[in-house]
Amino acid sequence: MTFMPNFNSAEELAAHQLKGLRWTVAHAQAGSPFYARRLQEAGVTPGDIKSLDDLRGLPFTMTDDLRAGYPFPLLSVPIEEVVRVHASSGTTGKRKVLAYTQKDLDDWAHMFARCYEMAGLTRADRVQIMVGYGVWTAGVGFQAGCERFGALALPVGPGNLEMQWQFLVDFQSTVMCSTSSMALLMAEEIKRRGLGDQVKINKLIYGSERTSEAMRQRISQALGAELFDIPGLTELYGPGTGIECRAHQGIHYWADYYILEILDPVSLEPVAPGEIGEMVVTTLCKEAAPLIRYRTRDLCRLLPEPCPCGNILPRHGRIMGRSDDMIKFRAVNIYPGQIDHVLSQSPGVGSEYQVHLRRGEDGRDYMVIMVERAPEGSAGDDQAVAASISKGVKAHILVSAEIQVMDYGSLPRSERKSQRIFDRREEV
Repeated sequence: MTFMPNFNSAEELAAHQLKGLRWTVAHAQAGSPFYARRLQEAGVTPGDIKSLDDLRGLPFTMTDDLRAGYPFPLLSVPIEEVVRVHASSGTTGKRKVLAYTQKDLDDWAHMFARCYEMAGLTRADRVQIMVGYGVWTAGVGFQAGCERFGALALPVGPGNLEMQWQFLVDFQSTVMCSTSSMALLMAEEIKRRGLGDQVKINKLIYGSERTSEAMRQRISQALGAELFDIPGLTELYGPGTGIECRAHQGIHYWADYYILEILDPVSLEPVAPGEIGEMVVTTLCKEAAPLIRYRTRDLCRLLPEPCPCGNILPRHGRIMGRSDDMIKFRAVNIYPGQIDHVLSQSPGVGSEYQVHLRRGEDGRDYMVIMVERAPEGSAGDDQAVAASISKGVKAHILVSAEIQVMDYGSLPRSERKSQRIFDRREEV
């Protein structure tokens, strides 16, 4: 059984998207007072959608719209048809809560099963799920997709390291699903405990946080596993709406379920193919809480070239950060992904790092980048390593930073997302 769509050309996919776009606009207008009002203000009716180019005339949906509509934002079906809700982490203000019909859940499980298929899993695989359960979309998404695909799911959840080791060894898990931070922690602990010859992990499906190439390489070498980056957004079903293929040249996204635009976050105009911009998504068949031009704030770029794997579904690059995560330092706009890139290109550097920003007594801003020495590195090389990083930061990011090289393993590990940016410039 395959979970891939049966499109033979980009033209067939575009025709499918146009049909879905028309349905979404009509469905949202008829079922959601919010969308009915927003579409009326924009002067758009479902009958105005003649081609995919008409997408640009539709209004944007924002995070604030979801919070303002709490607890059932964007609801476009009778409440009796809602069978589940999920919520984002909600670090500030009200959480973003999204409703699901049974069809929404079925579609999500199908998309996730497609992810496992693209990563090359078989029904003989044993999938150890190490991500959060509850109102978050992560755990239940990974599990439902695994069950739909037909592999064995081991829903351990996050943390609980003793149980993780026991399950890895006793059940001979072959696939691990976690954040990259959790994967690095597990890889280091497997080595520390001498369990390498007893653990059979050959694939890691990771998501939830931005991950540098250096960290990917470190995890891959430590686990002996093939890595697959999987994006996830609660508003857009959850994780599983795309995945890195085995060519490892970008992430195929499921364009039969949503349209992806990459826009300049300031002008909101399309950027050129290959340029970095903000991901804006429009769903094509989502019932309970459809999205019309939803601004995700995630930054990435489209990859317009055909993928070596041969799949015609379009691709985007790895998520580079968020437009609202931008650091303004000495009049320069910096995205954390730029720091990831510089460190990944610097020899002798481990995978963990922290960036500390402070304001000096002279009123100027100062940046300190703390990096770990590579496990095989020598303290005698620290000065050269620091000089190389400093040169790279100056050349690629156009700022100066103090570089501190530390022992491997000295920076904290996390079972969830790792915090790497510490901005204390406003602290008294």
